[in-house]
Amino acid sequence: MSDATGSASEEPRRDESDGLLDTHSPRKIVAWATVGGLAVLLAAGALFPDSLAGTLSDVITSRNTLASALRLSVPIAFAALGGIFAEKSGVINIGLEGLLIISAFTAVYVTDVTGGVWLGFGGGIIASTLLAALFAVVTIRFRADQIIAGLAVWLIALGLAPFASQVIYGGPNTSTVPTIGAISVPVLSEIPFFGALFSASPSVYLLFLAVALSWYVFERTSFGRWIRASGENPKALDTAGVNVAHVRYAAVLLSGVLSGMGGAALSLDLGQFTGNGPTMVNGKGFIAIVAYLFGNYNPIGAFLSTMLFAGLDAMQTALQLQGIGVPRQLIRITPFVVVIVILALVGRTRTPEAAGEYYESGEE
Repeated sequence: MSDATGSASEEPRRDESDGLLDTHSPRKIVAWATVGGLAVLLAAGALFPDSLAGTLSDVITSRNTLASALRLSVPIAFAALGGIFAEKSGVINIGLEGLLIISAFTAVYVTDVTGGVWLGFGGGIIASTLLAALFAVVTIRFRADQIIAGLAVWLIALGLAPFASQVIYGGPNTSTVPTIGAISVPVLSEIPFFGALFSASPSVYLLFLAVALSWYVFERTSFGRWIRASGENPKALDTAGVNVAHVRYAAVLLSGVLSGMGGAALSLDLGQFTGNGPTMVNGKGFIAIVAYLFGNYNPIGAFLSTMLFAGLDAMQTALQLQGIGVPRQLIRITPFVVVIVILALVGRTRTPEAAGEYYESGEE
């Protein structure tokens, strides 16, 4: 029996290594090209400080850019981690956007009612987890199409959160509430550029911890091996005596917990939920899907992918204030264009073999 689970779990481990460590992999090439291009830009900026390269170099090396990138990465990276747990177990959860929306609103509402920021943070996590549980029951127990169910989660949250805000606060935007204060480490926070790492919101440090723990779960625990086997070869896992449905339920609930942390951090770092249009989440859940696909379902890879997008987003915000002669509309879309280009260069990402497929324990 152990051989069955072993063979099911070893295959995805090899694929992850191929995607992240292979010298000739597209991801490796893109990563080195990014580092090389950045080095050339910084060198040109140092030689010609009054040029466009100099302006870009100043923005890239600004402590404010790193601080902004870290803040922007939090909701995306948390949702990406949640998506990895769900999809590696065999359940495709494209409703991450909806989980971020519902947790962002609930976190602000609970904070407003109780006066406790961390109570609000916990409330956001609970709301997201409950919605993820509903998604899990519909897809795992009742065999609903996972893509359609994920879209339903998004649309439910997209309508419910602004509606609840309208009923409670008289508009799509909530009242302001206390924010999560930053943690600043004396002396270290004064270091140029990297000092931003030591003066950040607690949600940033929670993200670092979540990335490390997620990697540890997948690489060093039986539960991580069960998740991989559930997504790659559920029959082998079932043969070994592990209930596939239970593993998938746990993985989807974890996606709700992690996405809830991201959504709650997003709204509580700003102190308000904004429900206009696509809401303050504004596509971050879908960007999270891109991040973990680019990261090849590896928590560290997903985090680095998120930081790439968040860094570009932080840069475009700073460049709009520089007056470099490029229309702001063009600068604003730069991060999204880069994401599309990267996906085109990277090509296919190997999804788990049983992703999106229903499995009933004991079936032949």
